[in-house]
Amino acid sequence: MTAASYAEPHGPAADVRLRRYTDDDVDASFLMCLDPEVQRWTTVPVPYRREDAEQFVHGRVREGWADGSDYTLVVDAEDDEGRRRFAGNLSLRPDGADGAEIGFALAPWARGRGVMSRAVRLALAWAFLPDANGGLGLDVVRWSAHVGNWGSRRVAWACGFRVEGTLRGLNRQRGRSVDGWAASICRGEPTTPVTPWLEAVTLHGDGAHLRPWRETDVVRVAEACSDEDSRRWLPQLPVPYTLADAQWYLRTREEQHAGGEGVYWCVADDEDQALGAVSVMRLDASLTNAEIGYWAHPDARGRGVMTCAVRLVARHVLLPPDVGGLGAPRVQLRAAVGNVASNGVAERAGFRRVGLQRGAELLRDGTRTDFVVWDLLPHELTPAP
Repeated sequence: MTAASYAEPHGPAADVRLRRYTDDDVDASFLMCLDPEVQRWTTVPVPYRREDAEQFVHGRVREGWADGSDYTLVVDAEDDEGRRRFAGNLSLRPDGADGAEIGFALAPWARGRGVMSRAVRLALAWAFLPDANGGLGLDVVRWSAHVGNWGSRRVAWACGFRVEGTLRGLNRQRGRSVDGWAASICRGEPTTPVTPWLEAVTLHGDGAHLRPWRETDVVRVAEACSDEDSRRWLPQLPVPYTLADAQWYLRTREEQHAGGEGVYWCVADDEDQALGAVSVMRLDASLTNAEIGYWAHPDARGRGVMTCAVRLVARHVLLPPDVGGLGAPRVQLRAAVGNVASNGVAERAGFRRVGLQRGAELLRDGTRTDFVVWDLLPHELTPAP
């Protein structure tokens, strides 16, 4: 394999180039690996010394190309002043059959510019190109990253990788096992997102402020989900509900966003204290099964907060995309027959009662309850507050 450089002369990737390492890249590689985020998510030695960079460039990179075990390339990109410079690196590690692992790291100055997604698309084009034409002739390229490395996952998502799951202890980092995400892309598949990556956009109303969840909300989540009424109507909640459970809840909400399966908001007051949660779930390409769910912290009940929050989310779900909505044709809401407060929220938020699901859920006390089904259509939306 002789790909000394690979770049597209025109189009969206014209400002990014992949090329072989040279001796002049040692300093830039060293500086990149001093970055705390690079050290957090990769296997570079810590502390990182200049001799580590020299050994990497002069040893590991050259040896990998020589024996075909690791094709590591420099990612070059233009900075704000139009200068082409070292932006990061990318490697393809063949498995000896028809696949390879891909890995990449980006210097701080180049982040947030789409540089790495364009570099990965270039690498995939070379990886899937038949070897007779100068490519690697691969059928599949696999990606993995430590759970929580959302920057890397964004790149994989943007380039069409399909995340197949989370594996415990998938990766190794400095002598310990780390849980990892695993994904792949096959030859012939588009290098564009397979699913939308949804966002909990900020929504404001008279009485509620909806924003993304934060780590600082953990205590309030644990308090709300330890409440007796919450446990009664949400039988899936762990008992006791710990801070670790709350951390898991917040961490996995972004998983739902990344897979295009749902959007999860924190309902906050004017002082930004968490009052509850509201979400839209069960999303698919047609959006016909969109369903709103919610719960409130005990000190937020009876204040009209959740009614306002549900009304805001319903509007967001039903409004067309050209005005910032999701464009769903219908949104539904379900509440246990005996949950008077939750059914009251649905009615006050403008939903219409359309049916009953008998024996729909097993409660914690062992009894089965019916669900009242409510829904709302776009033309039934009330004017925005």
